[in-house]
Amino acid sequence: MHEHGLLGLALAPRTRRVLQAVLYEVVAISLVTPAIALVFAEGAGSALGLSVLMSSIALAWNYSFNALFEWWERRQTVKGRSPLRRLVHGIGFEGGLGLFLIPVMAWWLHIGLWQALLTELGFLLFFMVYTVAFTWCFDHLFGLPESAR
Repeated sequence: MHEHGLLGLALAPRTRRVLQAVLYEVVAISLVTPAIALVFAEGAGSALGLSVLMSSIALAWNYSFNALFEWWERRQTVKGRSPLRRLVHGIGFEGGLGLFLIPVMAWWLHIGLWQALLTELGFLLFFMVYTVAFTWCFDHLFGLPESAR
């Protein structure tokens, strides 16, 4: 892969993390809002509100988690992002995020923690694929971060 990706941009680490997190969440909101509205018979405004709230939480987690992941990644002797490393990244990100989102969903949707957990598991399955695919596309467009080169 070209050092700076298909777009030929050299992004500073912080800029790269912010851009990645914002783009990730914009796409996620556009996908999750209709699903919430449909599955929970929520109005569009309520579904959008919950999506934005969850996205805001995810945005903060995304930035923090990626900073920690890249700190760990820089210390690895094997560089690059293998499928296994991408899988570990996705599991770590989504697992941590679930700890924040389950109580939020239970409160917003007026459901029990068990139903919120089951809902989060459904989101987890979707977002595991989405996270890996999005990160792969982002890396190809913008290049790998310095930590993975």
